Order: sequence, then C-alpha cells, then structure tokens
Amino acid sequence: MSASQTSDVPTLLVKIFGKDRPGITAGLFDTLAAYSVDVVDIEQVVTRGRIVLCALVTEPSQGLEGNLRATVHSWAESMKLQAEIISGIGDNRPRGLGRSLVTVLGHPLTAETAAAIAARITRSGANIDRVFRLAKYPVTAVEFAVSGTETEPLRTALVTDAAKLGVDIAVVAAGLHRRAQRLVIMDVDSTLIQDEVIELFAAHAGCQDKVAEVTEAAMRGELDFEQSLHARVRLLAGLDASVVDKVRSEVRLTPGARTLVRTLKRLGYQVGVVSGGFTQVTDDLKERLALDFAHANTLEIVDGKLTGRVTGEIVDRAGKARLLRRFAAEAGVPLSQTVAIGDGANDLDMLNAAGLGVAFNAKPVVRQAAHTAVNFPFLDTVLYLLGITREEVEAADILDLN
Repeated sequence: MSASQTSDVPTLLVKIFGKDRPGITAGLFDTLAAYSVDVVDIEQVVTRGRIVLCALVTEPSQGLEGNLRATVHSWAESMKLQAEIISGIGDNRPRGLGRSLVTVLGHPLTAETAAAIAARITRSGANIDRVFRLAKYPVTAVEFAVSGTETEPLRTALVTDAAKLGVDIAVVAAGLHRRAQRLVIMDVDSTLIQDEVIELFAAHAGCQDKVAEVTEAAMRGELDFEQSLHARVRLLAGLDASVVDKVRSEVRLTPGARTLVRTLKRLGYQVGVVSGGFTQVTDDLKERLALDFAHANTLEIVDGKLTGRVTGEIVDRAGKARLLRRFAAEAGVPLSQTVAIGDGANDLDMLNAAGLGVAFNAKPVVRQAAHTAVNFPFLDTVLYLLGITREEVEAADILDLN
C-alpha cells in the first residue's frame, strides 16, 4: 500500500517497551500477522538494554480491532513487556521542506546543552525528526535529523551557540550525497601532524625561537604568508640535507590521524594533503598513509646543503584553495562533496571553498570563518561529522585484523 493510499485510512500505532531480548520484534509481528494488517512504518530503539518498538499498521477487518488489542497486550504480558495501542488516521505527517543533519560533539554532552540545542532548533522553525548517537568515546557524538528550515540559517544559529555551550556543532544538508564518494583534503602542520615542520628544521639549525615567532604571526594572519615563508627558510641556509631524514623521524601524527585516513579510504573516499610546509615531509606522509594527493613547497638543496630558498610556486592561502579545486577535478568529485580540514589563517580560502570546512583546534579567526569547528585533540572525531559511527570504525578495524 503506497503512502497516498494510507493517507486517510484508519491505522493503529502499536508501542512496545521494556527489557530487550532476542525475538521481540519477530514476536510482535507474528502476533499482528494473525489479523492480516499491513505495515505502514516501523521504528525501534534500544537504550541501555531497554527497547522501544513502534509499529504503525492498518486497522484490521471490522470487528477485529478489540481482539487484536487483547492479543497484543496478552503477548506483551507474556514477554514481561508493556504495550500501548493508539488509534488514528493515516501515516506520519510529512516532514517539512529543508532537511539537515546536526552533529553535536561534547565531552561531556550535558542535559543543559542538549536542551539549549533542541530549543534553538525549535526557535528556527524546524522540527527534530530523529536523534541518533554516533559515538560514546573519545567524545559523545549525537546526530539530529531536522526538517522544516533551510540548512544555512540553521548552521549560522547553531554554530554561533556552539562556543557558548562548550560543544562542537556541524550542520550539513541531508540527502544521498552524505554517503557518496567524497574527497577530504587536510592541512599538515598542527592538523594531520602535531608539529610545525619548519620548526623541526629550525631546531637543527639552532634558530627555533626566531622561526616560531614568525610562524605564530603568520598563522594569526598578521603577516603575509609568502614573505614569512621566505624569511623563515632563509634561516635554514647551510643546513646539511641529512637533516631531512631526522625531521621525518621526528614528525608526530595527530592522535586519530591514522584512524581517520584508514577509515575514509576503506569507505572509498579519496584523501590528500596540501601544506605550506615542505615536500620533503609531505611526500613521506603520502607514502606512509597511502594518501591519494599531496602538494607542498619544496626546500632547495644544492651540493647536499639547504640553500635557504624554496623552489616552484608557493603554496599559500590562495594556493591551497586552488589545489583543492584541482584535486577535486582530478578525483571526479564535485566541490560540494569535498571536505577541507585546517587550523590556520592560510587555510581559510580552502575551508570556505569546500563543501564542508572544518577548523581543527584552530585559531579564533579560523573557527569563526569555517563551517564548523572541532576543538578536541583527536582527528578521527571528524568522522562523526560525516555520519560515520564509532561502531562502523571498529567493525572495519576488526575486518582488517581478520
């Protein structure tokens, strides 16, 4: 029976709740089958061992509704469950236009915060259709399916509230594209890795403090990136090229980085990095993590020594956005299906060009401008913003071990 055919026919909402155990769902529908009803909708939730099972079915033949009610209640009692049956007309009311998915990351996620988010969604004119937990560690991640308002104004309202509430909130349009093939492009320094690569080189050259001062000013957007890059690289002039291998060994991946990349690759995503750092490190990361794309600046080496110069076109703020577009074209992925992750001011153009821009433990100016922010030290929390559950991540890990 189609949705149009059930719009004005009598229906019964059968609700079952109690302690979960195998066989409850089959038992309910075996009981209902004796009355030749059609199933219009089913919803089941299990929380801490307690089940709530709802079945919306057509009303049985005339004169049999009383028998159906008595039989369902008798079956529920035999299973030590409770039953409630509500008469009505037709199916669920249609969901409103404008459908979004609101992902909330909290550590912890308090009742006060959940109330504030739900209230803000309601004030926006939207309705919460479903709520689903994506993960319970290392953060609590919950997804709200929302309808009745457009995504952009909802995102603006909720992201503004996120900082005050002490949680991270991402709002994306719902639809088939959520699980379509996507391209994820990351910054490297302080995003994919915990370090600033030029500072690792500077430590070997004995000029770490001077380089760090320029780096911080550039990341805050106070200095032109290209000028600051040249100024910092000049300080490395004369350094022996053998230091490249030492720096590679010192690079520390961000917690969750391997899990993020591995999971995305298993799901068929393409993954890459763009960096204002150096190919001497990004090429190694590309090989280690089996990345699809990598692009960065290149330190010039002559006669086994760093010259204090870089070669080729500089990868700056605008260059990162150009590379995102180029990689998307090469991957055959629409720009709307891209995800960019970064932490600094030179990532802003890339974050804004992507379908979803994620500021990862970012500077304030970046958090304010990006689509969403993640302020937890685990890079794999980005998976939850894409609707990937912790259970899916762990199941894929088990498959790999087998």
